[in-house]
Amino acid sequence: MLRARLDLMPETAPTLRSHLSVGRHTLKPLAAGALYWEAEDTLLVADLHLEKGAAYAARGMLLPPYDTRSTLSRLGKIIAAVDPGRVVALGDSFHRSECADNLVEEDFALLMKLQEGRDWFWICGNHDPHLPESIGGTVCATLTLAGVVLRHEPSEKATGPEIVGHLHPIARISRRGTVVRRRCFATDGSRLVMPAFGAYAGGLNVLHEAFQPLFLWHRLEAWMMGRHAVYPVLGSLLLPD
Repeated sequence: MLRARLDLMPETAPTLRSHLSVGRHTLKPLAAGALYWEAEDTLLVADLHLEKGAAYAARGMLLPPYDTRSTLSRLGKIIAAVDPGRVVALGDSFHRSECADNLVEEDFALLMKLQEGRDWFWICGNHDPHLPESIGGTVCATLTLAGVVLRHEPSEKATGPEIVGHLHPIARISRRGTVVRRRCFATDGSRLVMPAFGAYAGGLNVLHEAFQPLFLWHRLEAWMMGRHAVYPVLGSLLLPD
């Protein structure tokens, strides 16, 4: 049963599952918008869009310039809690490739600290196709772990399970007269589209036509981000915007 408040459903609900499946693998979606793959000791995040505020300011669209610090601080809390051996950022980590060279000293130091003692992979996205060595870690176009392809944009014809970003999925539901709209993990068990992690990142309803070719729709689940947990919602319950 869903609550008409920020938490989508009681955390003790008997139907609440804490893990989702991609292919034959089990992964844990986190309420902050990251995904932890315990068997691979890997934390995945997508679409950080670091320095988006600065990029907009350079074009005369003023936004508070604190999105990078906020996003990295949130990521730091997750890393401290999970302590993964590997972190994979699934593209559009920077709002523009050149932004990677323009981090203020404090934000750059925080980013370096997050990478200490673990492997870090930057998958290139459409916003940041070229990244400098100065940001640390390994820059790559795709990465495959245990048969699962990790990339930024969904492939047109996936030949196996994949985890992607790019589309910033959001799910919308209505219960007891209250409409809830949240970022979500969208999956049919074979392909998983990650929510955007960035503070200034927007979102696209999973019922938008851009998602149509990506899923077996009778198997679609939207794992909606609540305040303290992530809750699976059947695709048949979702509403368009």
